[in-house]
Amino acid sequence: EHTMANAYLQGVEISASQFLDIFHHYDNDGNGYIEGKELQNFIKELQQARKQAGLVSSYELTDQMRAFVEEYEKNADGKIDIIELVQILPTEENFLLFFRQQLKSCTEFMEAWRNYDADHSGYIEADELKNFLRDLLQRAKKPYDEKKLEEYTLTTLKIFDSNNDGKLCLSEMARLLPDQENFLLKFQGVKMARKEFNKIFELYDKDRNGYMDENELDALLKGLCEKNKKVSKIPIYKKAIMALSDGGKLYRTELALVLCEDM
Repeated sequence: EHTMANAYLQGVEISASQFLDIFHHYDNDGNGYIEGKELQNFIKELQQARKQAGLVSSYELTDQMRAFVEEYEKNADGKIDIIELVQILPTEENFLLFFRQQLKSCTEFMEAWRNYDADHSGYIEADELKNFLRDLLQRAKKPYDEKKLEEYTLTTLKIFDSNNDGKLCLSEMARLLPDQENFLLKFQGVKMARKEFNKIFELYDKDRNGYMDENELDALLKGLCEKNKKVSKIPIYKKAIMALSDGGKLYRTELALVLCEDM
């Protein structure tokens, strides 16, 4: 494993699943971050590996790697998660960043979610994820074979499935979005228990037809903002949330994906 990590750190392109192995190799305590001592080891080995490869000066690091090393050498309590690591290390055509680039906005992301959670379970299971990735690859006219697709699917699942239940809930999958687009993070402060959510849903579903239209959703989001000053920007996400709707009807189960605490 170590020689693989070494080759990798020298800037040799590696496959998606090797990338995952390397991440786990440095994330000793398995908490999903490389931090503290783990991060020091990682940076030390990164530099040693470049040296052995004959890339002696730190200028031989790619710009991204150099910025990264400078930032974390000074920062004792620094920690990086797997998504940040993907951005600096040369994985094969950088498959995660590729998927990220395909989903330009949170609205597009929500439309995709709505489309691929075919059974409306509120989760994307492995086969649904595979369809999603296949379509992204085809849309970008990227060549792939079934074996590669299988590897991308399993790797993506392992990376994002933070509670290890073998499927992705909306907030896990949303880590694919760049932070500024990941509007679900903005909802962390307002997520509520199912019981409270049901109360609020019923309060704003004025005509009692079991779904929200755009005006009802607007009122509900504004109400949440008044209650919670930290989340003043929420109404701008109305369009993204409505992307979960069924032809303008936003049913309770869909809105719960955004507003309820993850089960």
